[in-house]
Amino acid sequence: MPVSIEQHVEWISDCIDHMRRNKFTTIEAAPQAEEQWTAHVAAIVNTTLIPAADSWYMGANIAGKPRTFLPYLDPTGVGGYRQRCGTRCTSTAGGAGPPVSSSAPRMASTLSLV
Repeated sequence: MPVSIEQHVEWISDCIDHMRRNKFTTIEAAPQAEEQWTAHVAAIVNTTLIPAADSWYMGANIAGKPRTFLPYLDPTGVGGYRQRCGTRCTSTAGGAGPPVSSSAPRMASTLSLV
């Protein structure tokens, strides 16, 4: 996770810059995309021993919290994670714009991450 913080800052900065330049006011993940990402993260972590541990990574430090692993363990490493973060975005109208940078999404009007 610490090795990804620079990529997170770059992605968000590029996204905010693009939104300001194009007068976009909102960005949100599509519910289906959220569900698919959560399932993808779970499928990867379930190939490890992490879910078997009573760790804060799994939410074990909070009574009643569902056991869910939130960090991403890309099998191809940080480079693969950066590539996945370049996932395209579409507007609610269905259009798509050019990539903002190699690490940022493609944008259009009101954005939905898909």
